[in-house]
Amino acid sequence: MIIDLDKAKEFLRVDHDDEDSLIQDMIDSAAAYTLEYLNWEEEREEYPAPVISATLLMLGDLYENRTAQAPVQLFNNKSYNRLLSPYRMMVI
Repeated sequence: MIIDLDKAKEFLRVDHDDEDSLIQDMIDSAAAYTLEYLNWEEEREEYPAPVISATLLMLGDLYENRTAQAPVQLFNNKSYNRLLSPYRMMVI
């Protein structure tokens, strides 16, 4: 597990339990996306800090932007790719 519920809630500044199930689903989605981006086949015992940070960034985006439509244009956060690029396994 890249991040747990407690760390996620701390990052999101959520201090209630009402959305725990929703946040856990978002954690799972952010982690799956990160592992897929990295081309890592399986979870690991420990993760480098940049991988954790990038997963938290993705989680924050999922939490704040819960719909496919937005009243303003949303942009890709380049920090996500920059944090993960050194750990990405290139597939031929």
